Amino acid sequence: MDFNTNHQMRGTFSGKWDSMGQFGVGSDGIAMHVADSDYPTAPCVIEAVTREAERGIFNYGFDRKGYVKAFCWWMQTRHDWTVDPDWVLTAQGLGMAIALCLDVWSEPGDDIAFFTPVYHEFRLKTHRARRNHVELPMALVDGRYELDWDGAEAAITPKTKVLLFCSPQNPSGRVWSVEELRQVAAFAARHDLILVSDEVHADLVYAGNTHVPMAIAAPEHRDRMVTLFAASKTFNLAGLRVGQMIIPDDRLRTQMGDRLTALNYDATTLGAVASKAAYSPDGNEWVAAQLAYLEENRRIFDEGVNAIPGLRSMPLQATYLPWVDFSGTGMSEEEITARVNGQAQITPAPGKWFGTGSELWNRFVLATPRANIEETVRRLQAAFSDLQ
Repeated sequence: MDFNTNHQMRGTFSGKWDSMGQFGVGSDGIAMHVADSDYPTAPCVIEAVTREAERGIFNYGFDRKGYVKAFCWWMQTRHDWTVDPDWVLTAQGLGMAIALCLDVWSEPGDDIAFFTPVYHEFRLKTHRARRNHVELPMALVDGRYELDWDGAEAAITPKTKVLLFCSPQNPSGRVWSVEELRQVAAFAARHDLILVSDEVHADLVYAGNTHVPMAIAAPEHRDRMVTLFAASKTFNLAGLRVGQMIIPDDRLRTQMGDRLTALNYDATTLGAVASKAAYSPDGNEWVAAQLAYLEENRRIFDEGVNAIPGLRSMPLQATYLPWVDFSGTGMSEEEITARVNGQAQITPAPGKWFGTGSELWNRFVLATPRANIEETVRRLQAAFSDLQ
């Protein structure tokens, strides 16, 4: 299992490495603004896709039953959730799944709510769908985010139709407790909202923390619940565009299924083959090795960044996306950007992408060969050396 080889990513049409120019960063830059990994996926996935490609026949149809069975095995094995195969619908990745949820359960002009800071595509997809976004700012308490229920209650409007929720949380890496998840589900029920729980990072949880699916934490509210899942982050399969929508409620599942049928959507053969191979004992073993690698990358990154006066990396409970607070430097957003992008030639995701109040933060990526983490730390320490 090779995580250390630094593969040439530039010039490969990479959505991350070939788009650094938007930040004014050149060819010697380190790309960290897109949440994908920079090492090959699990050998079991590569082998399965290679076998399929070598057949040379890409006909209609795929092993749907086997693909769904593998997914249900994965959810049972890793998350102790017995998923009925009939509950599983497939979208063209979770980006499409979020967009479909907005399309099916809201109308243009409606409000879509989410707790912030959060994955920026929640806001962008809301706007593309001609809906209005409603931020529910979280409170920063003792170095971690807490849900602010007074603020959330005040922000919800009669036009709010959908609550998008990120679990584990992106960008903070927060793993929610069962009680917090129950509060979220009760909040959605109280305001008659469809609750869409994006759990794409559920397999990337560090030792000492446990991800609990929303549907397990609050089963009494499954009648308004949609859980989104995919192998895309865990196995770096985003380009194959396959994600799962778990919808226990018959009425909601029929509504979404009808929309998928109307759009003539089905999974791609290679995407289904890759997902089926990932959701396997061999895939499970590879994830354990990846998490051990990420743990050490996290240690190196946090120690190096936290040694810089004025910078603080929020302790990650999950994801490979460290969230770094630069506010202690006393610098403006523009000055921080000039040092990180301009001097260090690194492209983290800017904090302003994730919601109001996050302008002095940046989100980085740990899922990269260790040499890139060590170089990132070195460059950041050099860019802020006058604070030492």
